[in-house]
Amino acid sequence: MSGHSKWSTIKRQKGVNDAKRGAIFTKLGNAITIAVREGGGGDPASNFKLRLVMDTARGVNMPKENIQRAVDRGLGKGDAAAYESVVYEGYGPGKAALVIEAATDNKNRTTPEIKSTIERNGGTFASPGAVSWMFADVGMIVLPKNGKTLDEIFEAAVEAGADDVEDSGDSVEIYTKSADVEKVKNALIEKGLEVQGAEIYKKATTTVEITERETAQKILNLIEKLEDLDDVQKVYSNFNMPDNLLNS
Repeated sequence: MSGHSKWSTIKRQKGVNDAKRGAIFTKLGNAITIAVREGGGGDPASNFKLRLVMDTARGVNMPKENIQRAVDRGLGKGDAAAYESVVYEGYGPGKAALVIEAATDNKNRTTPEIKSTIERNGGTFASPGAVSWMFADVGMIVLPKNGKTLDEIFEAAVEAGADDVEDSGDSVEIYTKSADVEKVKNALIEKGLEVQGAEIYKKATTTVEITERETAQKILNLIEKLEDLDDVQKVYSNFNMPDNLLNS
C-alpha cells in the first residue's frame, strides 16, 4: 500500500470532463499510432499495448474510422507523420515529481513548450532520470465497487493474480506487474466484476506530502496546463494531500 499518490484518483475524476474535449481523440490517435510502432504491429490480438489503448478509445466513444486511421498511420499508411514517444521529467510546486509522456512529430516544438509550461507555473524542468526513479511501471485496473466490499474485491483480485489493492472511495485500484495487466483484467471480468479501465501506469514509490492549500492548487494548475498541451499524453506525479485540499 506504500507510495500511493492521490493523482491517480484525481485523474479518474477528471476523466469525464477530459473526454468532452475534442483534443482527446487526437491524443488517443497518437497513442494508438505509437502503440502500433512500438508494441509490435497493428493487430491488437498480438499487441497488448494497442489493445489497452483501443479499449480506452472505445470507452470515450472514439469513432472506429479514427481508430483505424491511427493504426494505418502507425503502419506507415496515409498521413504517416513520424510520431515518437518522448518522456520529460521535472518538479512542480512543493517539490512534487513530474513525469510527462508525450507523442510528437517535432521534438523541437514539444520540448520548449513543456519546459516553458513547467517553469511559468512554479516548477523546474529536469534532466532525464532526475525523478523517474521515484516511479515504477505497473498495470493498473480500476473497478467500481458496485455494492461490493473492499474485502470481497481484494479476495477476487488476489485470486486473479494482483500484486496490490488500494481503496479509492467509490472505486478500487488494482495493481499488477505491467505484463500481467490484461491477464488479471480478464480474470476479474470472468469473476463478474466490472472493469472501469486498465492501463500501464507509473506508480509513485516515493511520495511528497502536500499540506498547504495554495501549494496544492499550484500543483493541480500546473498539471492541468501540461495536460492541455496537444502533444502531452499522460502526466504522473507523486504528491499526496489531504482530501480537504483536493475538494477545495
